[in-house]
Amino acid sequence: MNDPIGDFLIRIKNAGAAGRSTVSVPFSKMKFAIAELLSTKGFVGAVSKKTKGETLKFLNMTLLYEKDGSPKIRDVKRISKPSKRIYEKAKNLKKYRGGYGMHVLSTPKGIIADIDAKKGNLGGEVLFNIW
Repeated sequence: MNDPIGDFLIRIKNAGAAGRSTVSVPFSKMKFAIAELLSTKGFVGAVSKKTKGETLKFLNMTLLYEKDGSPKIRDVKRISKPSKRIYEKAKNLKKYRGGYGMHVLSTPKGIIADIDAKKGNLGGEVLFNIW
């Protein structure tokens, strides 16, 4: 697998489209940080780390749905890829989809949303957009 973050995002999106209540993905510190951010911003529910045996670690997430049954995560778009990294300064970040979506950035302070990056005047690698 060349892009573990892209795989992580697509698994979440596909599980929501299939109507699943939870999704399980292989664990990494970066995926855990992204999942925590998505949980605090209201895109996914509870996030937990599970182990299977001694070495296999998984990240379990509860998916959230709207009142009409559609998933909270409508779509994701990977911006910075392993083959082409995209960086933005804080002053160049704009609202995404009128504030209904968000950019997720990797900064020196960790994985943060575009709103928090603008407040803290932090630029970084734009990982993906989500709405």
